[in-house]
Amino acid sequence: MVTLQIVMIAAGQSKSNSSKPATTKPATSTSLTMKSPLDSFSYAIGMSVGKFYKQQGINSIKTNLMLKGIGDAMNEKGKPMMDEMQCNMVVQSYITELRSKKAAEIKLKGKKFLDSVSRQAGVVKLSSGLLYKVLKAGNDSAHPKVTDTVKFHYTGMLTDGTVFDSSVKNGEPLIHPVNKLVPGMTEALLLMTRGSKWVLFIPSDLGYGDGGAGDVIPPGAVLIFELKLLDIVNK
Repeated sequence: MVTLQIVMIAAGQSKSNSSKPATTKPATSTSLTMKSPLDSFSYAIGMSVGKFYKQQGINSIKTNLMLKGIGDAMNEKGKPMMDEMQCNMVVQSYITELRSKKAAEIKLKGKKFLDSVSRQAGVVKLSSGLLYKVLKAGNDSAHPKVTDTVKFHYTGMLTDGTVFDSSVKNGEPLIHPVNKLVPGMTEALLLMTRGSKWVLFIPSDLGYGDGGAGDVIPPGAVLIFELKLLDIVNK
C-alpha cells in the first residue's frame, strides 16, 4: 500500500537520527542542523511523510515508536514488532476509524443544517434526503436521461460558505455524463430542464460520504451547489 511504502522510504533516510531522544513533539528548527545534502534530504522526506499523514487526518504521533519502527525496518537482523501485512492493516484501520469519527461529528452538524434548510420557503425535500430550491424555471420540457451528457454551470460550497469549485469562476461550463457525478447532483439533473437554475443541498451520503475528497471536502460534509443546466448533449 502507498502509506506503508512512504514510511519505508522515510525509514531508509532517517537511521542516522534514531539515537535522538524519543518525544511526542516534533523537533524545533534550532535543535537540529542540516550540514549535508543527506541531512537536507532526510528532513525533506520527514516533512513529506508528515504532510501526507496530516492530510489523512493524523494530527499526533508517538515519535518514539515511529523511530523504533524506522530502526526495525532498517535493521534486517532483528525481528520487528509487526510484519508488513500487520503494518498495512493497522495504518488503514487507524485512518478509517479517525475518518469515521470525524465524519460522524460533521454529519451531526450537517443534519441540523439540513433540517433548518428544509423549513425554508420554497425548499423541496426528496425521499432520498436531497433538498433543492428552484431559483429559475427552465424554458424546455425535456429532462436529461441518466445516459445523457449535459452542459452546465455550477458553484460548489460547504455549509460555511467556502467555495471548493466553480465552473463560473473558471469561466467555462462543464460538459459531463449525468451518471458520473455525485449521486445528489445526478438525481437533481434528471429532474431539471434546459435553462433551469437550482440550488442543491446534498447530504454526505449523496455526496462524497465518509471519505470526503482530499483536503478540500471533509468526511461527512454537506455539499451546496448552485447549478444551471445549459444543454443536454448526446454523444
